[in-house]
Amino acid sequence: MKLNKIIIAAFFTMVFVGCSDDFLETEPTEFISVERASEISEINPGIQLSNLRGAYSLMYQTGSGGTTNHDDFGQKGYDIFSDMLSGDMVLSAKIYGWYGQLSDYQVTIDFTNTRNYMVWRYYYRVILGANTIIDGLGGTDAEPELVEGQRIMGQAKALRAYAYFYLVNFFAEDLSLNEPTIPLYDNSLSPNQPLSTLDEVFALIESDLTTAVEYLEGFSRPGLFAIDEYVAKGLLAYTYAALDRNAEAAALAKDIIDNSGYDLLASDEVTNGFNTIENNNWMWGVDLTEDIGLDLISWWGQMDIFTYSYAWVGDTKTINPVLLNSMSPDDARLSQFRQNYYLGYWEPTGKFYAPDRVIGGQRTVTTDYVYMRIEEFYILHAETAAKAGDLAGARTSLTALMGNRVPDASYIGGLGQQALIDEAILQGRIELWGEGKSYLSVKRNKRTITVAPNHLTFPGEQIPADDDRMTFDIPQLEIQNNPEID
Repeated sequence: MKLNKIIIAAFFTMVFVGCSDDFLETEPTEFISVERASEISEINPGIQLSNLRGAYSLMYQTGSGGTTNHDDFGQKGYDIFSDMLSGDMVLSAKIYGWYGQLSDYQVTIDFTNTRNYMVWRYYYRVILGANTIIDGLGGTDAEPELVEGQRIMGQAKALRAYAYFYLVNFFAEDLSLNEPTIPLYDNSLSPNQPLSTLDEVFALIESDLTTAVEYLEGFSRPGLFAIDEYVAKGLLAYTYAALDRNAEAAALAKDIIDNSGYDLLASDEVTNGFNTIENNNWMWGVDLTEDIGLDLISWWGQMDIFTYSYAWVGDTKTINPVLLNSMSPDDARLSQFRQNYYLGYWEPTGKFYAPDRVIGGQRTVTTDYVYMRIEEFYILHAETAAKAGDLAGARTSLTALMGNRVPDASYIGGLGQQALIDEAILQGRIELWGEGKSYLSVKRNKRTITVAPNHLTFPGEQIPADDDRMTFDIPQLEIQNNPEID
């Protein structure tokens, strides 16, 4: 379904609300007041739909991180951030400079750096939008009586949980330590809050997603941009995996595999461009149209040489050659990358491309964004089931995936527990390259990464997951504007 112009209008409402000096605006005056919206929503919960669509639009609109930077364009921008930090994506050059400091692991150790601000501001804007909707429906503890209200509440709580989940991954050095990490806001009118512990944040994430799963059961969403039951279950599965609750993560991932109705990409489909929501393996994404108006400042404008992009003119984002060489010679995914014979690096020209495949050709972006796809849960199930001791189940899921990638996946049947876990992690890095999931794997598995041998600054260096360079700092402006943070 094409997103209509109400999404754009709602987005600008949210952005203009969020342009004061305070990071967490507690009284969004461009919305209907919380008190008035709450009164109306008891009778007509649909009054919150424009607010909900505005919250979704933050995920793909430019400037949603509070800047005019050309790397500030919502969730897909932070997918690039996280893939670079994980070591699997390598910046080929610093001609234009948008990712130079991030690639050099300088952003994460400097709380004055704008990129810390962007990450923080974006996710807290999503939280503000979600809280505004939740408050309009009666607040966090409210239980809407009407089904429509439950659908809206479920989506808003899932969006809030999604934002908090990424915040704790980006701002906590060790997910297993119950330390003060980020402020927790569960309503739109809260004053400045101190840092909450990870246990407190994860408790809200789990509660929100559990409620979302319940409220969204049987929900027929208006488009792939909206969160449904299985997207909420996917977010909850990632949450349980991050908490080392592997049996619970595996159970949810298996439920998604068995019951969501999505299909694995076949081996001859892995070079289909990853550019349209029509793919039946996409679980969550957004249909980008000319009306939305994205161009150079977009994920495609940074990644695709067939779009008018920075990748086309020299700042290509390339695969770590060690990861590339870990694929077997008959792996279908090798065709997702093409070697630039002049410079030697491998470009993702077979994985991500505008369909016309004209160099620099797509000016207004109409190729779509993917946020979640079914392959993630074959991988996550294999990893977490193996950790929980269900080796047979883990082998089944990983074999199903790899049977669509290599001619013979029978080797998986002979893998022991640790080898099976390691293989699931490796295949996840390969399968989901460029999609922002590798960093989550680094954090939950406490992996030490090895920087690519062709890295521009730190070739071959090893960086542990809890190294300060792997985690963003609370930005200077938040510390200055929030007296509750010591």
